Amino acid sequence: MNQPKVKYSLSNWDLVTVNPNYKTWDWKTLFCFWGANVQSVIGFSLISSLYLMYSLNIFVVFFGIILGSFFIYLFSNIVGKPSQKFGLPFAVLLRSSLGFNGAKFFGLIRSLVGIFLFGIQTYFLSKFLVYLIRIIIFSIDNSLLQHEIFIFYYFGLNIIDWSAILITIILQTLLFSVGIQYNKKIINFSAITVYAGMVIFFFVVFLSDVKMTTEAFTSIFNLNNFLDINNLAPLFTVAGTIFAYFSILIISFGDFSRYVKNEKELKKGNLSLILNLIIFSILSVFIVTGSDVFLNQKFSDIDRIFTNPTDIVGKFDNIQITILVLFFIIVASASTNLVANYIPSQYSLINFTPSKLSLRSASYLISFFGLLIAIFWLTILSQIGILSFIDTFGSFFGPIFGVMVADYYLIKNQELSNKDLYSIDKESAYYYSAGWHLKGVYSLILGFIFSASTIWNTNLMFLQSYSWIIGAFVALITYYLLAKK
Repeated sequence: MNQPKVKYSLSNWDLVTVNPNYKTWDWKTLFCFWGANVQSVIGFSLISSLYLMYSLNIFVVFFGIILGSFFIYLFSNIVGKPSQKFGLPFAVLLRSSLGFNGAKFFGLIRSLVGIFLFGIQTYFLSKFLVYLIRIIIFSIDNSLLQHEIFIFYYFGLNIIDWSAILITIILQTLLFSVGIQYNKKIINFSAITVYAGMVIFFFVVFLSDVKMTTEAFTSIFNLNNFLDINNLAPLFTVAGTIFAYFSILIISFGDFSRYVKNEKELKKGNLSLILNLIIFSILSVFIVTGSDVFLNQKFSDIDRIFTNPTDIVGKFDNIQITILVLFFIIVASASTNLVANYIPSQYSLINFTPSKLSLRSASYLISFFGLLIAIFWLTILSQIGILSFIDTFGSFFGPIFGVMVADYYLIKNQELSNKDLYSIDKESAYYYSAGWHLKGVYSLILGFIFSASTIWNTNLMFLQSYSWIIGAFVALITYYLLAKK
């Protein structure tokens, strides 16, 4: 009587094939999905810095961004197609190439990295809320912030910091743990709202001095020497930087593509990443260059270009604009945290213990550990160079992609046994060696060595932007050579 439960103990309602009725994502939803990933403070600063801080030809940077986003589009289609076809999340699909135990432990790496980044993002998200709270308190009574309760620090945080972290973690848990259909609404709302906010900020900057901001913006367009051979190196550097920024999303993209209606909508929606980057780049560059003109006109001691939106709005010295911009930053940061860290961590965590965890209980675990990371980020974690270790764990992602792609497209010819993916029976197709596919594991580790060497070998650090692709290529070739008949 109990045999079916044991035989299919890897199944879980959150991991099984998506009901066709729930495949409601279309290209517009994927446009918002990519928009939510583009719209972050880090993304704003990164793109603005590429255009302005390195004195690169603006068209070189523009086409570098297009080139990088094209490869993200291409790889997202490749890894997202099987999940869309079979309705499976990333961790379950990984069972076909690594075995159910291999997928359990290597898939957990995606969850651990996601939880850690969720905690860091929660800390910075709480800091934006702190700014908002301080502004509100200051506007009520500017002497309140001098009270002893506000200047007493515990673990490097005062009462406002603690309150902001707790509010941030509670709100994210309540909103993010409901389910994918509700998360879809959050993603759509965030992308549209943040773009609306950027347009408002755009006009605030533009109308501050129409003539000067227009001149500043048009002056950065320079076609001189665009076709110079020397521009190839910076173009590929920009492409590699953009690819590296989005690469964490690629291996777990199946967690989202499983809900897309069909392959046509998937490809069309992924293509919208390029459109998102074009829109976001134009708005970001105009805001930064226009703000620089305005601030240099207003202040005589400005000796650098501000590329962080919080720095820019802080110099405007306008409470209404500051509150509005902080609201949009909070919405953008929260939605990025949802799609890049929270949802992938949920599914990979459930896959580790499918018989014990649900979407909600996995959410509570993520929030608990995310809270600890947020609390200790400033005083301990940021001081010990832990991000290098997170980058090292992330070096598994390219090789995982390579193994999955080689297995699905080159070895299994795009065919899977859905039933066997949830079985631990020795006769099942993916049992391999007690749940470990040793050829896949060997290929993965070899790819990881090549990928991680760009982090730890000083002579190879110039290749760090390409570490994901290097690891993926090595793992793909190795797996194909080992697994082909």
